Amino acid sequence: MRPNDDHHDGRGRERTGAADAIAEGVRGAGPGEIPARLCDVAVELLPVTGASVSLHSDGMPVQLGASSAQAAYVTEIQATLGDGPCQSAAESGAPVLARDLTAGQDVLRWPVFAQQATAVGVRAVYSMPLGNDTVCVGTLDLYRDTPGDLTERDLRTARVVAGMMTVALMALPRMEEAGDPGDARWLSGLAGDQDQVYQATGMIMAQLGVGTDEALARLRAHAFAQARMAVDVARDVVEHRLRFDVR
Repeated sequence: MRPNDDHHDGRGRERTGAADAIAEGVRGAGPGEIPARLCDVAVELLPVTGASVSLHSDGMPVQLGASSAQAAYVTEIQATLGDGPCQSAAESGAPVLARDLTAGQDVLRWPVFAQQATAVGVRAVYSMPLGNDTVCVGTLDLYRDTPGDLTERDLRTARVVAGMMTVALMALPRMEEAGDPGDARWLSGLAGDQDQVYQATGMIMAQLGVGTDEALARLRAHAFAQARMAVDVARDVVEHRLRFDVR
């Protein structure tokens, strides 16, 4: 046996164990349930207190599932702010580990997000990109209530879960095309939230005579100032309850 064989065998057992836990966690789930189920599995396998998964499109993450209300809320904070570890991971296509949101460089990098996250008990965030070497389709975000790092073993497990999440998400359009109506309905509902943000952004562009980035920034700023989520403000714009050209 070569000197490194035990080391490689250990990693192989880790991957097998994680894969078995994932398989058990999603057993019997329809496509619409899989993202949330995988979030639950991530919490079981890793030293984290919450997990969420989001698709990323044109700078606006759309949440697909979360293990808890806290995880869902912190993900929506990042969508509203347009800032945070998940945004950075989506842009870079590499894992982003915010080890301590209470002090130091992570607070300097994301000051407003850090304040908002720690206010609801999240003190570390680990964001794993979903996709491949050329495209990032979303992120798996892991949350913890204490500062700290993930071990190399934990990071490998997180990558296995992220890989399985990627496979599940990439399969969804094929399921929809296959014409299985019950399985694909949830994807249309999620697209509805995203569509409302796009529609609201277009309406704000027309109202203010500004470009897309400025309109989206105004939407997010209004949501933050009102302590609301961006998708809720977008709904008000689309339904004509809010205009941005009224003083």
